[in-house]
Amino acid sequence: MIDITLHPEKVAEVAAAARERIEKYNIRAFKGMDKPLFLISDAYPGIWLEHVYDSVISAKMDPSKLPLAVNTLNLFMDYQRPDGQLPCYVWDANKMPDCPPEKLIGYGQTQECVSFARLCYEVYEMTRDRGFLEKAYRSASMWESWFRNTRMTTGRGLVEMFYGYDTGHDNSGRLEGMLFKGNAGDHTPTPEEKEKDVAPIIAVDMNCNFYATEVALADMARELGLPEDEKNWREKAKDVKKRLFEVCFDKDDCFFYDADKNGNRRKFLSSTIFHLFLEKVLDPEEDAALIREIYERHISNPDEFNTPFPYPSMAVSDPSVNGHAERNCWGYYSQGLIALRCTRWMDYYGFTADFDRLCERWLTAWTSCFGRVNLGQELDPFTGEPTACSEWYSSCMIFFIFAAKRLGYID
Repeated sequence: MIDITLHPEKVAEVAAAARERIEKYNIRAFKGMDKPLFLISDAYPGIWLEHVYDSVISAKMDPSKLPLAVNTLNLFMDYQRPDGQLPCYVWDANKMPDCPPEKLIGYGQTQECVSFARLCYEVYEMTRDRGFLEKAYRSASMWESWFRNTRMTTGRGLVEMFYGYDTGHDNSGRLEGMLFKGNAGDHTPTPEEKEKDVAPIIAVDMNCNFYATEVALADMARELGLPEDEKNWREKAKDVKKRLFEVCFDKDDCFFYDADKNGNRRKFLSSTIFHLFLEKVLDPEEDAALIREIYERHISNPDEFNTPFPYPSMAVSDPSVNGHAERNCWGYYSQGLIALRCTRWMDYYGFTADFDRLCERWLTAWTSCFGRVNLGQELDPFTGEPTACSEWYSSCMIFFIFAAKRLGYID
């Protein structure tokens, strides 16, 4: 059982253990590479695209980690395909000694989750390296084109989820009815399977990422002295936002839902709602009333997302949480990735007190269970009990250190 009392000396002890673990085990050069990178954990033998933010926020917290962020971004750009697709993961051959070299780089899904282009621009703001910015602008332009060329097949002008792993939401109820809840692998679907499949799905989170990519491209273009490009990117982003509202926003529910290939909204109360905030799709002034209503009706609602140990990956009132998977479940558990991504939006939109509470709750849970389960991937949103999934998880360790510093428990 989780001890709900937060012990300051224990917070400092666990934070020190996390820092030591990161330095000794997570920061390493992959086999055949000479530059250090930020490994996720022993359970995830490399870096997934959704975890690029690990190294970027680490650099913001500690400028000595900036080379890690640069190395990580360059890693994905250097393995970008000629058609513009970025890899969804790069594995360390030291961790996968029997894996054929061609399988160490994955392209089976997108799994971006936080706009890669935006992270590139944030690293540029720290380095002021124009050569890096020019490279990132080319790469992000190709990535944006890849989505428009391959993931807009139903004429709705929005990005489509083909595979469950595109979103990184393993075992989520929002994947119900999809033929490929993971990725396609080597399977070629039959006509009958295609007919039954609810995909391609207009995914809220993927389109928030896409919006942020186009805004980041506009910022890059401005910095590079390309005013016409900047204007074009901003117009494209504006159009994506408009279409996202038209296709996915339910005014009565005040919620954004995925939409299947036939245009039916899939009414799962998913944590995808956070992407409207973390990718700054919602404007603090223009969308102020909507922001307030979404936050009050859903995010701060104890019957949905504001649980004792926030934030669950699916609102706890959603029927799909019944019978949820016991681990690695984006259909119930409060995920370390969700907590870490809150650093991208809660202060920005003025929810500072609630962010402090989130930090306090995560410190409480992980100090209480430390030694039994060490800084893993996810927590039960009601009890704070961790699953056994992926101990010493990069995002959890980083967020623990961040929260401990924010609340004044460590320097």
